[in-house]
Amino acid sequence: TVSASVADGLTAIRRVAKEQIDVVVLDVEMPVMDGITALPQIIEAYPGVQVIVASTLTRRNAEISLRALRLGAADYIAKPSSKSDLHTPGGFNLDLINKVKALGAVSRDRRGEPEPDLSASPKGVRQSGQSAAKPSAPRPIKLRPAPSRAPRALAIGSSTGGPQALHTLFGALPAGIQVPVFLVQHMPPSFTTLLAEHLSKNSSMPCAEGKDGERVLSGRTYLAPGDYHMEIVAERGSPIIRLNQGPQENFCRPAVDPTLRSLLKVYGNEILVIILTGMGSDGLRGAQATVEAGGAVIAQDEESSVVWGMPGAVANAGICSAVLPLDEIAPYLKGLLMRSAA
Repeated sequence: TVSASVADGLTAIRRVAKEQIDVVVLDVEMPVMDGITALPQIIEAYPGVQVIVASTLTRRNAEISLRALRLGAADYIAKPSSKSDLHTPGGFNLDLINKVKALGAVSRDRRGEPEPDLSASPKGVRQSGQSAAKPSAPRPIKLRPAPSRAPRALAIGSSTGGPQALHTLFGALPAGIQVPVFLVQHMPPSFTTLLAEHLSKNSSMPCAEGKDGERVLSGRTYLAPGDYHMEIVAERGSPIIRLNQGPQENFCRPAVDPTLRSLLKVYGNEILVIILTGMGSDGLRGAQATVEAGGAVIAQDEESSVVWGMPGAVANAGICSAVLPLDEIAPYLKGLLMRSAA
Protein backbone atom coordinates (compact mmCIF):
# COMPACT_ATOMS: atom_id res chain seq x y z
CA THR A 1 0.00 0.00 0.00
CA VAL A 2 1.27 3.48 -0.87
CA SER A 3 0.98 5.48 2.34
CA ALA A 4 1.73 8.88 0.86
CA SER A 5 3.35 10.75 -1.99
CA VAL A 6 5.06 13.99 -1.00
CA ALA A 7 6.90 16.61 -2.99
CA ASP A 8 9.98 17.38 -0.89
CA GLY A 9 12.34 15.90 1.67
CA LEU A 10 11.12 17.99 4.60
CA THR A 11 7.55 16.75 4.17
CA ALA A 12 8.84 13.20 3.85
CA ILE A 13 10.62 13.47 7.21
CA ARG A 14 7.45 14.71 8.90
CA ARG A 15 5.37 11.93 7.33
CA VAL A 16 7.75 9.11 8.28
CA ALA A 17 7.85 10.36 11.86
CA LYS A 18 4.05 10.16 12.13
CA GLU A 19 3.38 6.60 11.00
CA GLN A 20 5.01 3.23 10.49
CA ILE A 21 6.37 3.05 6.97
CA ASP A 22 8.33 0.10 5.58
CA VAL A 23 9.95 1.64 2.50
CA VAL A 24 10.66 5.19 1.32
CA VAL A 25 11.52 5.90 -2.31
CA LEU A 26 13.58 9.07 -2.08
CA ASP A 27 14.31 11.24 -5.09
CA VAL A 28 17.78 12.80 -5.08
CA GLU A 29 16.50 16.00 -6.69
CA MET A 30 13.67 17.71 -4.77
CA PRO A 31 12.77 21.27 -3.77
CA VAL A 32 12.95 22.60 -0.19
CA MET A 33 15.16 19.70 0.93
CA ASP A 34 16.95 17.28 -1.40
CA GLY A 35 17.18 13.55 -0.88
CA ILE A 36 20.74 13.39 0.39
CA THR A 37 19.90 15.94 3.11
CA ALA A 38 16.66 14.23 4.05
CA LEU A 39 18.07 10.69 4.15
CA PRO A 40 19.86 10.70 7.54
CA GLN A 41 16.95 12.53 9.14
CA ILE A 42 14.46 9.96 7.81
CA ILE A 43 16.58 7.10 9.14
CA GLU A 44 16.89 8.86 12.51
CA ALA A 45 13.12 9.45 12.70
CA TYR A 46 12.39 5.78 12.04
CA PRO A 47 15.50 3.55 12.13
CA GLY A 48 13.76 0.49 10.68
CA VAL A 49 12.69 2.15 7.44
CA GLN A 50 14.31 0.95 4.21
CA VAL A 51 15.22 3.75 1.80
CA ILE A 52 15.54 3.41 -1.98
CA VAL A 53 17.27 6.36 -3.63
CA ALA A 54 16.07 7.34 -7.11
CA SER A 55 18.17 9.41 -9.49
CA THR A 56 18.80 10.06 -13.16
CA LEU A 57 21.72 8.40 -14.93
CA THR A 58 24.30 11.14 -14.63
CA ARG A 59 27.75 10.91 -13.10
CA ARG A 60 26.84 13.54 -10.52
CA ASN A 61 23.71 11.71 -9.42
CA ALA A 62 25.50 8.37 -9.44
CA GLU A 63 28.04 9.88 -7.05
CA ILE A 64 25.24 11.20 -4.84
CA SER A 65 23.48 7.82 -4.88
CA LEU A 66 26.64 5.98 -3.84
CA ARG A 67 27.08 8.50 -1.05
CA ALA A 68 23.48 7.85 0.01
CA LEU A 69 24.21 4.12 0.23
CA ARG A 70 27.12 4.85 2.56
CA LEU A 71 24.78 7.02 4.66
CA GLY A 72 22.32 4.18 5.14
CA ALA A 73 20.12 3.86 2.06
CA ALA A 74 19.36 0.22 1.32
CA ASP A 75 19.20 0.43 -2.46
CA TYR A 76 19.00 2.72 -5.48
CA ILE A 77 17.05 2.85 -8.71
CA ALA A 78 17.74 4.73 -11.92
CA LYS A 79 14.82 6.84 -13.09
CA PRO A 80 13.62 5.95 -16.60
CA SER A 81 15.04 8.00 -19.42
CA SER A 82 11.89 7.51 -21.55
CA LYS A 83 8.30 6.29 -21.22
CA SER A 84 9.22 3.09 -23.06
CA ASP A 85 11.52 2.13 -20.16
CA LEU A 86 8.61 2.05 -17.72
CA HIS A 87 6.99 -1.20 -18.76
CA THR A 88 9.71 -3.17 -20.57
CA PRO A 89 10.77 -6.54 -19.07
CA GLY A 90 13.19 -5.68 -16.30
CA GLY A 91 12.27 -2.00 -16.74
CA PHE A 92 11.66 0.68 -14.13
CA ASN A 93 8.18 -0.38 -12.97
CA LEU A 94 9.05 -4.02 -12.40
CA ASP A 95 12.40 -3.13 -10.85
CA LEU A 96 10.81 -0.68 -8.42
CA ILE A 97 8.00 -3.07 -7.44
CA ASN A 98 10.46 -5.90 -6.79
CA LYS A 99 12.74 -3.69 -4.71
CA VAL A 100 9.86 -2.30 -2.63
CA LYS A 101 8.47 -5.79 -1.97
CA ALA A 102 11.84 -7.23 -1.01
CA LEU A 103 12.81 -4.35 1.27
CA GLY A 104 9.34 -4.17 2.76
CA ALA A 105 9.75 -7.80 3.81
CA VAL A 106 13.12 -6.94 5.34
CA SER A 107 11.60 -4.07 7.32
CA ARG A 108 8.77 -6.22 8.67
CA ASP A 109 11.10 -9.10 9.46
CA ARG A 110 13.37 -6.85 11.51
CA ARG A 111 10.36 -5.71 13.51
CA GLY A 112 9.40 -9.34 14.04
CA GLU A 113 6.15 -8.98 12.11
CA PRO A 114 4.71 -11.77 9.92
CA GLU A 115 4.16 -11.29 6.20
CA PRO A 116 0.76 -9.74 5.44
CA ASP A 117 -2.17 -12.09 4.83
CA LEU A 118 -2.92 -11.97 1.11
CA SER A 119 -6.12 -14.01 1.32
CA ALA A 120 -8.23 -10.86 1.05
CA SER A 121 -6.15 -9.33 -1.73
CA PRO A 122 -7.81 -8.45 -5.04
CA LYS A 123 -7.88 -11.19 -7.63
CA GLY A 124 -4.54 -11.55 -9.37
CA VAL A 125 -2.41 -10.13 -6.56
CA ARG A 126 -1.55 -13.44 -4.95
CA GLN A 127 0.45 -15.78 -7.12
CA SER A 128 -0.82 -19.25 -7.80
CA GLY A 129 0.00 -21.57 -4.95
CA GLN A 130 1.06 -18.75 -2.63
CA SER A 131 -0.02 -19.27 0.96
CA ALA A 132 -0.56 -16.74 3.70
CA ALA A 133 0.39 -19.28 6.34
CA LYS A 134 3.49 -18.64 8.41
CA PRO A 135 6.49 -20.25 6.71
CA SER A 136 8.09 -23.25 8.34
CA ALA A 137 11.42 -22.91 10.13
CA PRO A 138 14.38 -22.90 7.76
CA ARG A 139 16.24 -26.14 7.28
CA PRO A 140 19.84 -26.37 8.49
CA ILE A 141 22.32 -25.38 5.80
CA LYS A 142 24.46 -28.24 4.53
CA LEU A 143 28.06 -27.28 3.80
CA ARG A 144 30.49 -28.87 1.39
CA PRO A 145 34.18 -29.43 2.25
CA ALA A 146 36.40 -26.38 2.04
CA PRO A 147 38.48 -26.14 -1.14
CA SER A 148 41.87 -27.78 -0.78
CA ARG A 149 43.77 -25.62 -3.23
CA ALA A 150 44.02 -21.99 -4.21
CA PRO A 151 41.70 -20.80 -6.97
CA ARG A 152 43.07 -19.32 -10.18
CA ALA A 153 40.15 -16.90 -10.37
CA LEU A 154 37.70 -15.26 -7.96
CA ALA A 155 34.17 -14.34 -9.01
CA ILE A 156 31.93 -12.11 -6.91
CA GLY A 157 28.23 -11.48 -7.45
CA SER A 158 26.09 -8.93 -5.58
CA SER A 159 22.99 -6.79 -5.89
CA THR A 160 20.88 -5.01 -3.24
CA GLY A 161 23.24 -3.87 -0.49
CA GLY A 162 26.19 -4.83 -2.66
CA PRO A 163 28.04 -1.50 -2.91
CA GLN A 164 28.26 -1.24 0.89
CA ALA A 165 29.28 -4.89 1.22
CA LEU A 166 31.88 -4.58 -1.52
CA HIS A 167 33.52 -1.59 0.16
CA THR A 168 33.81 -3.61 3.36
CA LEU A 169 35.11 -6.72 1.61
CA PHE A 170 37.60 -5.00 -0.69
CA GLY A 171 38.88 -2.81 2.12
CA ALA A 172 39.78 -5.97 4.05
CA LEU A 173 41.23 -8.07 1.23
CA PRO A 174 44.84 -9.02 1.82
CA ALA A 175 47.48 -7.35 -0.33
CA GLY A 176 49.19 -9.33 -3.01
CA ILE A 177 46.32 -11.49 -4.27
CA GLN A 178 47.79 -13.00 -7.41
CA VAL A 179 44.59 -14.01 -9.15
CA PRO A 180 42.11 -12.01 -11.24
CA VAL A 181 38.81 -11.02 -9.64
CA PHE A 182 35.65 -10.79 -11.74
CA LEU A 183 32.89 -8.74 -10.15
CA VAL A 184 29.24 -8.45 -11.19
CA GLN A 185 27.13 -5.91 -9.31
CA HIS A 186 23.62 -5.20 -10.54
CA MET A 187 24.00 -1.54 -11.46
CA PRO A 188 23.26 0.79 -14.37
CA PRO A 189 25.89 2.63 -16.44
CA SER A 190 27.65 5.56 -14.73
CA PHE A 191 27.10 3.81 -11.39
CA THR A 192 29.48 0.97 -12.25
CA THR A 193 32.11 3.44 -13.46
CA LEU A 194 32.08 5.22 -10.11
CA LEU A 195 31.87 2.02 -8.10
CA ALA A 196 35.02 0.73 -9.80
CA GLU A 197 36.82 3.98 -8.98
CA HIS A 198 35.75 3.85 -5.34
CA LEU A 199 36.73 0.19 -4.93
CA SER A 200 40.12 0.86 -6.49
CA LYS A 201 40.76 3.62 -3.95
CA ASN A 202 39.56 1.43 -1.08
CA SER A 203 41.51 -1.70 -1.95
CA SER A 204 45.02 -2.98 -2.46
CA MET A 205 43.85 -4.26 -5.88
CA PRO A 206 43.26 -2.03 -8.91
CA CYS A 207 39.62 -2.15 -10.01
CA ALA A 208 38.11 -0.96 -13.29
CA GLU A 209 35.23 -1.76 -15.59
CA GLY A 210 36.07 -4.57 -17.96
CA LYS A 211 36.66 -3.53 -21.57
CA ASP A 212 35.79 -5.62 -24.59
CA GLY A 213 38.92 -7.36 -25.87
CA GLU A 214 40.96 -6.56 -22.74
CA ARG A 215 43.50 -9.15 -21.68
CA VAL A 216 42.97 -10.44 -18.14
CA LEU A 217 45.85 -9.89 -15.70
CA SER A 218 46.34 -11.36 -12.24
CA GLY A 219 45.97 -9.07 -9.24
CA ARG A 220 43.28 -6.92 -10.85
CA THR A 221 39.52 -6.64 -10.40
CA TYR A 222 37.28 -6.44 -13.46
CA LEU A 223 33.79 -5.03 -12.88
CA ALA A 224 31.01 -5.77 -15.38
CA PRO A 225 29.90 -2.43 -16.88
CA GLY A 226 26.28 -1.40 -16.45
CA ASP A 227 23.97 -2.80 -19.15
CA TYR A 228 26.59 -5.32 -20.40
CA HIS A 229 27.09 -8.98 -19.63
CA MET A 230 30.77 -9.69 -19.03
CA GLU A 231 32.19 -13.00 -20.24
CA ILE A 232 35.74 -14.33 -20.26
CA VAL A 233 37.03 -16.32 -23.22
CA ALA A 234 40.37 -17.91 -24.10
CA GLU A 235 42.04 -16.44 -27.16
CA ARG A 236 45.52 -17.59 -28.20
CA GLY A 237 46.03 -19.10 -24.77
CA SER A 238 45.13 -15.95 -22.84
CA PRO A 239 41.89 -15.04 -21.03
CA ILE A 240 40.15 -12.10 -22.71
CA ILE A 241 37.12 -10.08 -21.62
CA ARG A 242 34.14 -9.97 -23.94
CA LEU A 243 31.14 -7.70 -23.37
CA ASN A 244 27.72 -8.14 -24.90
CA GLN A 245 24.18 -6.82 -24.65
CA GLY A 246 22.48 -10.17 -24.99
CA PRO A 247 19.08 -10.78 -23.39
CA GLN A 248 18.72 -10.09 -19.69
CA GLU A 249 19.16 -13.07 -17.41
CA ASN A 250 17.29 -13.19 -14.12
CA PHE A 251 15.90 -9.78 -15.19
CA CYS A 252 19.44 -8.38 -15.04
CA ARG A 253 22.15 -7.08 -17.34
CA PRO A 254 24.87 -7.45 -16.21
CA ALA A 255 24.03 -10.80 -14.65
CA VAL A 256 26.23 -13.12 -12.62
CA ASP A 257 25.32 -16.37 -14.35
CA PRO A 258 26.81 -15.54 -17.80
CA THR A 259 30.10 -14.57 -16.18
CA LEU A 260 30.27 -17.79 -14.15
CA ARG A 261 29.45 -19.96 -17.16
CA SER A 262 32.23 -18.38 -19.17
CA LEU A 263 34.76 -18.69 -16.35
CA LEU A 264 34.23 -22.45 -16.22
CA LYS A 265 35.38 -22.76 -19.82
CA VAL A 266 38.60 -20.89 -19.08
CA TYR A 267 39.53 -21.81 -15.50
CA GLY A 268 37.77 -25.15 -15.06
CA ASN A 269 37.49 -26.24 -11.43
CA GLU A 270 39.94 -23.63 -10.13
CA ILE A 271 37.28 -21.00 -9.38
CA LEU A 272 36.03 -19.59 -6.08
CA VAL A 273 32.63 -17.91 -6.26
CA ILE A 274 31.53 -15.42 -3.59
CA ILE A 275 27.84 -14.49 -3.51
CA LEU A 276 27.04 -11.37 -1.49
CA THR A 277 23.82 -9.66 -0.44
CA GLY A 278 21.26 -9.25 -3.18
CA MET A 279 17.67 -9.71 -4.27
CA GLY A 280 16.62 -12.68 -6.38
CA SER A 281 18.68 -15.73 -7.26
CA ASP A 282 21.10 -14.55 -9.94
CA GLY A 283 24.28 -16.60 -9.71
CA LEU A 284 22.62 -19.78 -8.44
CA ARG A 285 22.81 -21.71 -11.70
CA GLY A 286 26.36 -20.60 -12.40
CA ALA A 287 27.39 -21.47 -8.84
CA GLN A 288 25.81 -24.92 -9.15
CA ALA A 289 27.72 -25.53 -12.38
CA THR A 290 30.92 -24.33 -10.68
CA VAL A 291 30.52 -26.83 -7.86
CA GLU A 292 29.65 -29.65 -10.26
CA ALA A 293 32.91 -28.90 -12.09
CA GLY A 294 34.90 -29.02 -8.84
CA GLY A 295 35.04 -25.34 -7.91
CA ALA A 296 33.86 -23.79 -4.65
CA VAL A 297 31.24 -21.30 -3.47
CA ILE A 298 30.93 -19.21 -0.32
CA ALA A 299 28.03 -16.92 0.62
CA GLN A 300 27.35 -13.99 2.90
CA ASP A 301 25.15 -14.93 5.85
CA GLU A 302 21.61 -13.72 6.37
CA GLU A 303 22.24 -11.48 9.37
CA SER A 304 24.85 -9.34 7.62
CA SER A 305 22.98 -9.19 4.29
CA VAL A 306 20.62 -6.36 3.39
CA VAL A 307 18.58 -8.90 1.40
CA TRP A 308 19.34 -12.62 1.68
CA GLY A 309 18.09 -13.53 -1.77
CA MET A 310 21.15 -14.34 -3.87
CA PRO A 311 23.33 -15.66 -1.03
CA GLY A 312 20.34 -17.45 0.50
CA ALA A 313 19.67 -19.23 -2.79
CA VAL A 314 23.16 -20.77 -2.98
CA ALA A 315 23.28 -21.45 0.77
CA ASN A 316 19.96 -23.30 0.77
CA ALA A 317 20.98 -25.24 -2.33
CA GLY A 318 23.69 -26.94 -0.25
CA ILE A 319 26.52 -25.96 -2.58
CA CYS A 320 28.50 -23.65 -0.26
CA SER A 321 31.74 -24.46 1.51
CA ALA A 322 31.05 -21.62 3.95
CA VAL A 323 28.26 -19.17 4.82
CA LEU A 324 29.89 -16.28 6.64
CA PRO A 325 29.26 -12.83 8.11
CA LEU A 326 30.56 -10.17 5.76
CA ASP A 327 33.54 -9.27 7.97
CA GLU A 328 34.72 -12.91 8.02
CA ILE A 329 34.84 -13.41 4.24
CA ALA A 330 38.19 -11.66 3.67
CA PRO A 331 39.95 -13.57 6.51
CA TYR A 332 38.49 -16.83 5.17
CA LEU A 333 39.82 -16.03 1.71
CA LYS A 334 43.23 -15.10 3.11
CA GLY A 335 43.36 -18.37 5.05
CA LEU A 336 42.44 -20.34 1.95
CA LEU A 337 45.14 -18.69 -0.13
CA MET A 338 47.80 -19.11 2.56
CA ARG A 339 46.83 -22.73 3.30
CA SER A 340 46.81 -23.63 -0.36
CA ALA A 341 50.13 -21.93 -1.03
CA ALA A 342 51.85 -23.73 1.82
